[in-house]
Amino acid sequence: MDLNYSAEELAFRDEVRAWLGKNLPRDLADKVSNYDHLSREDLLRWHRILAKQGWVAPSWPKEWGGTGWNVVQRYIFEEELGYAGSPPLIPFGLTMCAPVLLRFGTEAQKKRFLPRIYQGEDFWCQGYSEPGSGSDLASLKTKAVRDQDSYVVNGQKIWTTLGHYADWIFCLVRTDPTVEKRQEGISFLLIDMKSPGITVRPLILMDGAHEVNEVFFDDVKVPAENLVFEEGKGWTVAKYLLGHERMNTGRIGGSKRELAKLKESSSSITDTRFRDRLARVEVELMALEITNLRFLDQMRRSGQPPGADVSMLKIKGTEIQQMLTELAMQAADPADAAKLAASHGPRYCSTRKTTIYAGSNEIQRNIIAKMTLGL
Repeated sequence: MDLNYSAEELAFRDEVRAWLGKNLPRDLADKVSNYDHLSREDLLRWHRILAKQGWVAPSWPKEWGGTGWNVVQRYIFEEELGYAGSPPLIPFGLTMCAPVLLRFGTEAQKKRFLPRIYQGEDFWCQGYSEPGSGSDLASLKTKAVRDQDSYVVNGQKIWTTLGHYADWIFCLVRTDPTVEKRQEGISFLLIDMKSPGITVRPLILMDGAHEVNEVFFDDVKVPAENLVFEEGKGWTVAKYLLGHERMNTGRIGGSKRELAKLKESSSSITDTRFRDRLARVEVELMALEITNLRFLDQMRRSGQPPGADVSMLKIKGTEIQQMLTELAMQAADPADAAKLAASHGPRYCSTRKTTIYAGSNEIQRNIIAKMTLGL
């Protein structure tokens, strides 16, 4: 196992770092650094800059716009984005729906949706969670009934991130309520958010931000051609998608950037308990990076995606993100309450959800116990 970058990989890292230094708009970088709200246009602006460079979808096949980079180069690129403080590339289209279409979609679906996802012409969101069906996703109740060449969808999704920005939503729906095993009878639909019968209602978070939503479906007609894979086989698609989602939740580059800022801002703090916690977070972040490199080495040698072990990245990566925000709150000057509330407060509140989304960390531990340890 080789966890060191080659000379070629180091040269690639320097190339990416230099390009980001010249092409990442200063106003967008400042918004990220200050934890300011990023609008739909902010997010799409950065997406389109990378699309013009040909770097927006590195993992896609080259015939659809991918870069042809190997897994290590893709990892380096993602971490350099995080370390530079670029706006996030919204994953719902690029790294969630697109891989599903590439694996399970028809040629017509690929030709229709992939170019628009690549160019940032369509903004996507995810319709998985429902009231009472979050970590227990197989208990979802939103139903879709086939009516000739359409499905009629009724139900509700919740915690729909950036649903108020979205042009399209990919949804898990129940097409057969009679099956005994709950994972069966679920299908994967692509739904136009402008369809009659869709209502998006904001859920305002504790920091006052509008990031998530409730989405209601009342007799929404969806063309049958928008079914991905086979009817009743949506759970297979969902598991494939979640593997891609969890691989990208570690956010090591972003955490390294936040750690560097925290160390600089807290350099005058002499409290030994604080310094001990800071050192522990740094060690855990180093260990997470080494673990990620181990996965990359396995993928580089085998050509296969990681298995259930990838849940480790999700667990530890999100816990580190939370620890960094907790330390940032401790390091802030309590006398400057306005600054504390404006900067650290929203970020602290926002990272509370990281250990819940993409499958709660408790669920991830169950996956590791069952699939890896055989318990």
